[in-house]
Amino acid sequence: MKIATLLAGVFIVGLVLPAAAQTEDYYVVQNVKTKTCTVTHQKPATSEYTMVGPDGTIYKTKVEAENAMKTTKVCHSD
Repeated sequence: MKIATLLAGVFIVGLVLPAAAQTEDYYVVQNVKTKTCTVTHQKPATSEYTMVGPDGTIYKTKVEAENAMKTTKVCHSD
């Protein structure tokens, strides 16, 4: 009986851990009116924003997206 309970607990933990390990995706987007870039964790769904980068690159961390935004030419008004 104890082994069955233990195995059930291990099974539940095995299902929960992968779901908890999922990370958010980050996108560099540009406001089409103001031409300002921002980092967001949601893919733009409206025509007010457009994705920046080659083929709408998806970044795994916010820092990675912020660094990409700094080096993207359309995000600067030099």
